[in-house]
Amino acid sequence: MLTADIFRQWVLQLPYKKELPQAIYLHKDTLEQTHKPLHKVITAISNALKIVPEQWNVVKLSKTQFQLALLDYPNFYDVPYPELKQSINIDLAKLSHRVLHYDIEQNPPILHRKELMLSPDHSRYKEYKDITIEAEQAGLYEFVNQIGFRDSWIRLIAKKGYVLVDGRLFRESTLPIEEQHKVDRYRTALMRRDLSLPFKLLEKNDFLVSEYSFFDYGCGRGDDLTELLERGLNAFGWDPNFRPDNECQTADIVNLGYVINVIEDLDERIEALLNAWQLSEKLLVVSAMLANDDFIARFKSFKDGVLTSRNTFQKYYQQAELKGFIERTLDELPVAIAPGVFIVFRDKELEQLFLSSKQRRRSAIPERIHKTDKKQQLGSLYLQHQQSFDELWLRCLDLGRLPAETEYAKLELTIQLAGSARVLQRWLSQIFDATQLELAAAQRKQDLLVYFALNLFEKRQQYRNMPVRIQNDVREFFGTFKVIEQQATTLLRSIAQPILIEQSCLHAHQQLPASQLNEAHSLVLHKNYLQQLPALLRVYVGAALQLYGDLTDIDLIKIHITSGKVSLMGYDDFSKDIPLLKERIKIKMAEQKVDFFDYLDEWKMPPLLNKEQLVAKLEATT
Repeated sequence: MLTADIFRQWVLQLPYKKELPQAIYLHKDTLEQTHKPLHKVITAISNALKIVPEQWNVVKLSKTQFQLALLDYPNFYDVPYPELKQSINIDLAKLSHRVLHYDIEQNPPILHRKELMLSPDHSRYKEYKDITIEAEQAGLYEFVNQIGFRDSWIRLIAKKGYVLVDGRLFRESTLPIEEQHKVDRYRTALMRRDLSLPFKLLEKNDFLVSEYSFFDYGCGRGDDLTELLERGLNAFGWDPNFRPDNECQTADIVNLGYVINVIEDLDERIEALLNAWQLSEKLLVVSAMLANDDFIARFKSFKDGVLTSRNTFQKYYQQAELKGFIERTLDELPVAIAPGVFIVFRDKELEQLFLSSKQRRRSAIPERIHKTDKKQQLGSLYLQHQQSFDELWLRCLDLGRLPAETEYAKLELTIQLAGSARVLQRWLSQIFDATQLELAAAQRKQDLLVYFALNLFEKRQQYRNMPVRIQNDVREFFGTFKVIEQQATTLLRSIAQPILIEQSCLHAHQQLPASQLNEAHSLVLHKNYLQQLPALLRVYVGAALQLYGDLTDIDLIKIHITSGKVSLMGYDDFSKDIPLLKERIKIKMAEQKVDFFDYLDEWKMPPLLNKEQLVAKLEATT
């Protein structure tokens, strides 16, 4: 049986390979020639997954994880820099796989240094070695961050004064070089009187606090920096036009705010993102402008964006396009926190705490927590230390369980007052209403299940060293991580079953304080009721929000029962008797696409005529 240790040993033993920091690459012919046991195992895996031999010819082997990928470069032997058509990523530890298609990409990854993936006695080895030397002499491999994708590679070749003819490099010195349109990037720097949206979102998500340091990469005129410094935060910034002499330095949180969308050169755009990522120690915030095709059509096209009337460049993204750009460039999964704004976590424990907090309900403090009249029937010891015992019980209701010592500073003292942990638990059950704790525990268990299911949907790695709080929760409510992962997997698969979605919508309509059910079609509810939905619908909506982000400007959520879609509606003022629809967002989960529909003219704003069906007891949940 192949284990992680054996796999790692085999990878290190391979004599011929293209080696990168995290993985090695080699052609399957070379693998078969140099390591038959590993080739036999990979062939067996591909057969088990029903992958025909023609679907891959290069294998990528992880040096640090028990993982591999089968890559398909159809023209490996035919062109010097072949394009990637398909990648089948296989997690040998979880026995799972994921297929990524690149043949539909307008800018696919390409392959370099092919000779390293072959043995020196291969008939094409010298030919490919000469191609590599040719590129090295042209200075093309001095820019390793700019050679991974076809368009960047072509532009880099042109910058160096070369052209590709049948895949080989030739000097372009005898040809006139077309003058490039020079844009005025500095004109994109706006003057503001409050924080920009990325920093407002950091503040909303409790990251804009003194325990973190901040660096604003491309800070413009420095309005955000001024505000951060006035708040007493440790903040610095750099900008190529307004603060070019400032030093770029590492920080806990780095902001790349609306920078990549004003850089007309894709290579520089990629470089800016990579540089900002390298400076971040805990997380990077990336934001860019979004727009639909109708809006973009108003401007003059230039490269992959447009030129504005102020002679500035803008690359308007689609939400999924921006997410894909960040993910491909950094090889990290970004987290959407708003349209056009993503967080990329370097601190993976902080990432898990952030994601789990999004699914965690805050238990309301009951008006009465005691079973009896404490003045007459409770013991003198409790009456002397009432505040300590009441604080502990409220902490129990917050967690849904008895806290660990690291989760409640006064736990040891309270145990000493009772005499032992066992006596303390007995006292708590006698003094307080245990049904309150049972309800809190049930809620916390469901919140955990939703959080794990959404991690699986995003194919986000379940990190071995989870935050202590989550480890304690899993042990208390599920026993082991294996149990919760199995239940989360079952829950996640259920969102693809319209019958179960319809049943959950019917149940939710009966249980929610207010909602509108269009049978066999949709369920509409106010966002304040989102966490009161059954777990299945919370995962269904949560999967859509992983692509969209925060619901700050949204009022109503529409769950489409059969089409795999979620619609979000934002109104001009929902407190009005008849609010007007300001924007509608349709999220298509199967296509991973977000469509935005704005109603900018007031006379075109559809009125909400059935608001009374959606606001019953709304004030009690706000």
